[in-house]
Amino acid sequence: MNPGVRLNCDGPVATVTLCRPDVLNAQTPQMWRAMYDFSRELPGDVRIVVVRGEGRAFSAGLDLSVVSGRSGTGDSLAEMAALPPEECAERIAGLQAGFTWLHRPDLISIAAVQGHAIGAGFQLALACDLRVLTSDATFTMAEVTLGLVPDLAGTGRLVELVGYARALEICVTGRRIDAPEAERLGLATVVVPPPDLDAAVQDLAAAILNGSRDAVVEIKALLARASGRSPADQQRAEREAQTRRLRDLAGVGE
Repeated sequence: MNPGVRLNCDGPVATVTLCRPDVLNAQTPQMWRAMYDFSRELPGDVRIVVVRGEGRAFSAGLDLSVVSGRSGTGDSLAEMAALPPEECAERIAGLQAGFTWLHRPDLISIAAVQGHAIGAGFQLALACDLRVLTSDATFTMAEVTLGLVPDLAGTGRLVELVGYARALEICVTGRRIDAPEAERLGLATVVVPPPDLDAAVQDLAAAILNGSRDAVVEIKALLARASGRSPADQQRAEREAQTRRLRDLAGVGE
């Protein structure tokens, strides 16, 4: 059965494609579980994961069948609400894993975003390290319009990128953010005309692949943890990482 998402690997670049263009790539829990399974199937030489959507939108967010209770899989909002609180939270944790593997230190993840990225679509883009947007792309954190909260690991990433006050405003208003604003806020790594999306993603991937894999892994780890460290702790982490690189380059053993 097609879960609505597929994985293709081409050497060091893997592509995760949401493939439900008839419903603007609306997402389901089955898709999130499939994405987590992809993380365990990646060949060891993969360094970059590109996440994209077929058709004219990246993703319109949560599939309405999940909201309305017509999913038939036990994953509807009503069915989850009926679970004991601990079990419901555990169920959500499993779904979050379909997004958080994109944070892995050994990978650089790139979201290729065209058209709408709403709710879960916005959070999927936030799960990636970098975001390439077309000039017609829009972000919307629409969970509040359903009386829900963003729960797919998107809140922390949003605060890291735009700060608390702006993240709060984006989440509690559910307003639309167009590509120029996304670029100003730091949500977009680059904005390109729609016909240039594929080439821009390929150029970015090629530039990353030009760097030493081990150095890129160390750099990502340094930057990803910097906000949670004191300046002295960050400087110590830099020293330790550089020591590892110097010893590796010099062929010095343990």
